Amino acid sequence: MDLGKLLEDSGAILRGHFLLTSGRHSDVYFEKFRVLEQPEVLSALCGELASHYQGQSFDYVAGPTTGGIIIAFEVARQMGLPAVYIEAENGQKTLRRNKTVPAGSRALIVDDVLTTGRSLVESREAIEKAGGTVAAYGVLIDRAAPGLNLGAPLFASYKVEAESYAADEVPSWLAEIPITKPGTRKEG
Repeated sequence: MDLGKLLEDSGAILRGHFLLTSGRHSDVYFEKFRVLEQPEVLSALCGELASHYQGQSFDYVAGPTTGGIIIAFEVARQMGLPAVYIEAENGQKTLRRNKTVPAGSRALIVDDVLTTGRSLVESREAIEKAGGTVAAYGVLIDRAAPGLNLGAPLFASYKVEAESYAADEVPSWLAEIPITKPGTRKEG
């Protein structure tokens, strides 16, 4: 299966000038909701994650709000594991709704698009605070710069070379394009 073509055909890959949720600028944006609203596309990408980690020892699959929750459900379903959902409460990622995890339990944390790793780090902190450990990470799309180290193995269903720039490093050709600010992370 050509996952790149699947993403293009689903409308998930956009081109222009985007201000990413990380605060960085890019000429490529991945609209995760074009994937999340198409079960066959989402299942295929989640299947890549589930296949990669099948047979490894995890107690559950965890994912952060919003897209990560849907992805965690589908990867967990395909792996025959329970899903755990990480949500924001008072500006912190946490397990809510009286959810607990056994001390030392092993989590596979999954999410949609990896750029800086912030969401994965916040999710790891929530799992560790609850008493679990993070054994590995999985993302649908990895657009991070090479060399990102999260302290546990990382696998992506699809890796893309997409440059991103700090606000004071935006190249002139990109600065000439009007900025679009997609995404869902709210600061504050």
